[in-house]
Amino acid sequence: MTAGPHGDRESDEEAMRAAIAEARRALAHDDVPIGAVGLVGGQVVTARHNERALRPDATAHAEMLVLRDLAETSGGWRLEDAVVVVTLEPCAMCAGAMVNARLGRLVYGAPDTKAGAVGSLYNLLADPRLNHEVPVTSGVLAEECADLLSSFFTGLRAEAGDD
Repeated sequence: MTAGPHGDRESDEEAMRAAIAEARRALAHDDVPIGAVGLVGGQVVTARHNERALRPDATAHAEMLVLRDLAETSGGWRLEDAVVVVTLEPCAMCAGAMVNARLGRLVYGAPDTKAGAVGSLYNLLADPRLNHEVPVTSGVLAEECADLLSSFFTGLRAEAGDD
């Protein structure tokens, strides 16, 4: 997988497929199926999925785990050369961490109209009042990402008898 600093559609889709595969792993422990991969130099160096229910830890979002892995791999918290690819638009916590990490770029799949902080409710990655702005590519394999989440929540409602 090779992508420049601004990526290209084909490599973004390849990375998103890896993030979707990772998201499916969250289903094994009843976590919301959100997956993320971290790339450096166009190569996947980490892949994580939500682990909030598994740990239990409210901060164990796929993006946060990827940012931690990227920092550990690089030996520093500044991630200007890294790209995070995630299946769902990041929330305020994750977007804030990306700004603070000086992330090089974000790619996401489906928008999150209820909690999205990269354009849906807020736009933290493009707020000039903050110390860093993160370039964003959105909508990559959005339908496939959204379908995975919809299926998960439909299943939860069916289990609860809320059809």
